Amino acid sequence: MNTSKKLRSLLKGNDSIVVPGIHDPMSAKIFQDAGFPALFTGGFSLSASTLGVPDIGLLTMSENIERVRRVINAINVPLISDMDTGYGSPINVIRTVEECVNVGVAGIILEDQAWPKKCGHMEGKSVISNEEHVEKIKAAVHARGDSDLVIIARTDSRATHSLEEAIQRGKNLEASGADVIFIEAPQTEEEIRMIGQEIKAPMLINLIEGGKTPNLPISDLESLGFKIILYPLTSIFATAYSMQKLARYVNSKKTTKGYDEILNFSEFEDVVDLQKYKDLDSRFLS
Repeated sequence: MNTSKKLRSLLKGNDSIVVPGIHDPMSAKIFQDAGFPALFTGGFSLSASTLGVPDIGLLTMSENIERVRRVINAINVPLISDMDTGYGSPINVIRTVEECVNVGVAGIILEDQAWPKKCGHMEGKSVISNEEHVEKIKAAVHARGDSDLVIIARTDSRATHSLEEAIQRGKNLEASGADVIFIEAPQTEEEIRMIGQEIKAPMLINLIEGGKTPNLPISDLESLGFKIILYPLTSIFATAYSMQKLARYVNSKKTTKGYDEILNFSEFEDVVDLQKYKDLDSRFLS
């Protein structure tokens, strides 16, 4: 079973799936080994880890695809990838989708922001018309062909218009062929519940530490129809925090001695599967 079919199977199950964001092959392996059934690469985490910049439209499609390809080569669980606006018109969306299918992406997110886009929990965004976004989603459905690529349609219109507008856009996007609806950045528990009551398709909710959306219990989110519970920035936030803490310690103490929140050499060997390559070495180079 390919990973797109695996993702579709997960979406048809009774339980919601918790999907962590990762930012490179190593973080992907760590979260896969922890038992998560699917993973996510997002624009903010890849912009930061690739370029050292925020999510403001600086990461190109080719850079995004290349990072995604490296992650997919390191894992065997489905990967959902944030493909921003599709990088242009419906024709650009077609190419973006084809590239995603070619590298083995299981699901993609396509949003309705105008370019240059920003993280959905930032201020100062603008969106294209719902009609334009619908055409992009139709183009994506066309471009996936007979693959099982899951298409997740995202609207940021809660921030630019109203919750009512966002819900209506979500309904229109479902009718255009999207498999999952993603209304970005609801700001209260009541708004989350309204979305769950109004949208009948499977839904994704995006939970960012310190972001705009409150973090409800998973049982509540499941009952409202949110199939994908996404924590898009968790791994890179934790990575940045750990590195900041370590950097301050070493700069102050001039040594790592006494710093316990760090893997040792043998523990890190397990992270990168060194034994696998030792076994291959013994098999083919003995």
